[in-house]
Order: sequence, then C-alpha cells, then structure tokens
Amino acid sequence: MSHSKLDPKIDVLLQTYDQAYDKTAWHGTNLRGSLRGLKLDELIWRPGKGRHNIWEIALHCAYWKYVVWRKITGGKKGAFPRKPSDWPNLPSEPSMKTWKEDLELLEDWHQTLREEITKFAPSKLNSRPANSKVSYLQTIYGVSSHDLYHAGQIQLLKRMIRK
Repeated sequence: MSHSKLDPKIDVLLQTYDQAYDKTAWHGTNLRGSLRGLKLDELIWRPGKGRHNIWEIALHCAYWKYVVWRKITGGKKGAFPRKPSDWPNLPSEPSMKTWKEDLELLEDWHQTLREEITKFAPSKLNSRPANSKVSYLQTIYGVSSHDLYHAGQIQLLKRMIRK
C-alpha cells in the first residue's frame, strides 16, 4: 500500500516493514501471521535445553523494535517494559491472558516504530545513529529482516511441535 504523500524511500521502507510484520507479501507468512492460533503449550515449548521458545522470540522482536525506535528518535535507554534486555523473561505464570498482553506489547512497539518511520527525514537515511556502524536506512530495513528471520524460525518450531 503506497502512501502517496511520503517520500518514495520512506514509503518503500514502510511497505517492507509492514509486509514483514502483518501485511500480505509474496514471501509467505509474516511475523504476526506466524504467531496466530498458538496454544500455551506451543508457546512455551523448547526444542532443546537453552533454546528459545516462540513466546520468547515474540518478546525479542518487540524489544528490537524498541531498540530501532530508540536509535531513530534518541529515546531513553531502559524504557522497554520487560527485563532483561534482548531476551525478556516470560511471566512467572504464563497464561493465554499474559500471552495476549505480550502480543499487544509487540503490536504497540510495531506501531510506535512505524509512526516514527513515517516522520523520518529522508535526507538522514544514509547517516548513522550515534554509536552505530550502519546507517539509519540499514537499521530500519534491518528490523524488517529481523521480523522475517524470526517468522521463519517460528514456522519451523511450529512444524517441530506439531509433527
């Protein structure tokens, strides 16, 4: 879906970002689609000792949307509501209610970052955030790639669980 008033570069980044998360795309299942219809036992199943489960992966994706938001806005470090960083802990008593809350957290960070991408100055795309080795363009594009990587991982985990 093209957003005619946006700069073409920002428009393409938004299309990529949305397709990776919740819009129809040629590549198949996106992140949000990979998380639909899961049961509690599927969400917390681990493929092996020390391996991440689907729920943890969803929280990890929410966290990295927050990190990219922070990089492009200069937002406050430590504002993500779950700890520890990167791979937040699951609730002490996982339930479908707490899963829905964490899905809302993922959705909220997706929309928060999306809003900032729409406002991002195209002239800054090739510059770099502070303390970063890559450009804003690479950072924004990278979070979309991150969603797709984990969508595929979740799809594989679901096949393992449902074999």
